[in-house]
Amino acid sequence: MLSRMPSAHKSSTPFLVGLLLTMHGFFVVIFLVANAPLEKTMGIVQKIFYFHVPCAWLLMLSTFVCAGGSLAYLFRGSERGDRLAVCSAELGVLFGLCVMVTGPLWARAAWGVFWTWDVRLTSSLLLWLILIAYGLARRYGGAGGRRLAAAMALFAAADVPLVYLSVNVWRGLHPTTKVVSSLASGMRLPFFLSLAIFSALWGVLLTVRMRVERAQARLVELAIAVEDAEGKSS
Repeated sequence: MLSRMPSAHKSSTPFLVGLLLTMHGFFVVIFLVANAPLEKTMGIVQKIFYFHVPCAWLLMLSTFVCAGGSLAYLFRGSERGDRLAVCSAELGVLFGLCVMVTGPLWARAAWGVFWTWDVRLTSSLLLWLILIAYGLARRYGGAGGRRLAAAMALFAAADVPLVYLSVNVWRGLHPTTKVVSSLASGMRLPFFLSLAIFSALWGVLLTVRMRVERAQARLVELAIAVEDAEGKSS
C-alpha cells in the first residue's frame, strides 16, 4: 500500500492544478463579465448570456459523452464506458437545470414571459427530461435498467442537433446560432473565457464523479469477494 502512495499522489497533482486554475478562472470571468459593455436593447440582463450559453453547451457535451459511453457498454460490454455514461448524464442534468433556470429568467426580461413553446426551448426541455429518465431507468429499471438507459442516451444524443439547429430552421423568439459570431468585441473575451472555464469545471466534476464511481464499483467487488470467502470457509 505504501508503494502505491507516491503514484496516487502524482496522479492527483494535475487534478489539483486544474481545480485551482478553474477556481481562479471564475473570479477572472466574473470581473470581465461585470466590466463587459452593456447590450443596447436588454442592458444588464443580457449578462445572463455569459452563463446560460456555457451551461447549454455543457448540457449537449454531457449528452454526447453519455451516448459514447453507452455505445461502448452496449456493443462492447465496457463497464468503464457505462461509468462514464452515468457520470456524464448526471452532469448533463446539473447543467441542464442551470439552463432551465437562467433561460426563463432571461426570457422574462427579454420577451415578457418566462416560457414559450419555441422549438429551441421545447427540444432543450426534452433533452433534459431524457437525461433525468436515464437516471430513473438505471435506478428503477431492474435487471435490464442499464441497457434501457443506454438506449435512452442514444435517443438523447439524437435530440442535440435539433436543439442546436432548430433556431436556424424554425424562426422563433430565440436568437439564431449566429449570435456568438455577432458579439461586440468587448463581449467576446468574457464569453469565450467563461465558456472555457465552465468547460474546465465540467472536466473537474467529471473527474471527481468518475473516481467516486470507480470506488463504489471496487467496494462492490470487495463485498462480493468477502461473501465468497465466507461461503467457502463455512
